[in-house]
Amino acid sequence: MLLAVSCSILPSAGTERLDAPGPSAFPYRKAGVNYPSLAPLMRTVTPAVVNISVESRASMDDHPFLRDPDFRRFLDRFGLTVPDLDQPEQRQSVGSGVIVDAAHGYVMTNDHLLKNATTIMVTLKDRRSFRAQLLGSDTGTDVAILKIPPVNVTALSLGDSDRLEVGDFVIAVGNPFGLGQTVTSGIVSAVGRSGIAGNQLGELIQTDASINPGNSGGPLINLAGEVIGINTALIGPSGGNVGIGFAVPSNRARTALGRMIKRR
Repeated sequence: MLLAVSCSILPSAGTERLDAPGPSAFPYRKAGVNYPSLAPLMRTVTPAVVNISVESRASMDDHPFLRDPDFRRFLDRFGLTVPDLDQPEQRQSVGSGVIVDAAHGYVMTNDHLLKNATTIMVTLKDRRSFRAQLLGSDTGTDVAILKIPPVNVTALSLGDSDRLEVGDFVIAVGNPFGLGQTVTSGIVSAVGRSGIAGNQLGELIQTDASINPGNSGGPLINLAGEVIGINTALIGPSGGNVGIGFAVPSNRARTALGRMIKRR
């Protein structure tokens, strides 16, 4: 037999009281129908989020089979052509970025996305595309800055990631699997998470907002529309999302941005 128990717990001294929110407590409302919606926020945020396409060169010598002498003898035995190891292989990858200075055309993204890049194309939400120049990169934070022509877009500001707490609502915007601009939401699952990517990236923000391949370099945004992280890594089978994604805190990204611009 189940017993339903109702009780009232009075807050002790120094305890924060959680009052029930009023009907208009949520900061964004759907026009015309007045129910809660993130759509008004997304209309202001998403024009500053870009898709990034990267062409790069990778040495064929990096392929483990081609370094195996038995595999090369197998190819010779059946008259198959052995690939020229001196001929670099062309690769194409996709990711995301965020405009942090529209007047100068500065786009923040991930450093790892641009490895060995020969051509970098940035595509805005309105489908305008620009060939980008790499201004600088910081491997320690996995942050890089691209430059495109000045654009008439409201850039996103970098918030204070030190104020993040577990349970804060966050939104991830990016280009997962090259599908095009996609928005997902969740909460901050942990802060100061270390030991990711061999601990090369330092302390990261963990979130359950869906982050998939192609989201790299895109922003993690709070409900004030500020960038509080740059999405950089995920944990999941075959690179798929299982609700564990990571972002570089915005305060570290801001510091890296300052260093790279100062070197110009």
